[in-house]
Amino acid sequence: MRILYSTAATARGGRDGEVVSDDGVLDLDLAIPVELGGPGGDRTNPEQLFAAGYAACFSSTVQHLAGQRGLDVTGLEVTVKVGLAHERGVSDLVVTLVVAFPSSVDAGQVAELLEAAHQMCPYSRATRGNVEVTLQVASLV
Repeated sequence: MRILYSTAATARGGRDGEVVSDDGVLDLDLAIPVELGGPGGDRTNPEQLFAAGYAACFSSTVQHLAGQRGLDVTGLEVTVKVGLAHERGVSDLVVTLVVAFPSSVDAGQVAELLEAAHQMCPYSRATRGNVEVTLQVASLV
């Protein structure tokens, strides 16, 4: 497999530390969310970072596939909800992809695009069989 792009990020201090990308563009302080017993506040956390990456990647994949099919998905929105579940001493991610299409895309096209994107998106492929992922369709407002 030929690697098209590669990057790295370094975390220091775990969930209460910081994360910095190798080029310095990403440089964020982290905090444990209040729901997990932390201070929360104006700092991010690993689940938010994962949600942001997955949302951007899935959106790009849908746009690419729509373009191949001659469909205009201008205004498309992808929201990724990431939950951290805990059972019997083990934590797992639970993901919901909420995709809002413009009204010009009919239900059949939406279903086909979602399935094709879920098969193609690198995040979907990486999580397949490891993370519970639910796809939902929403209306653009």
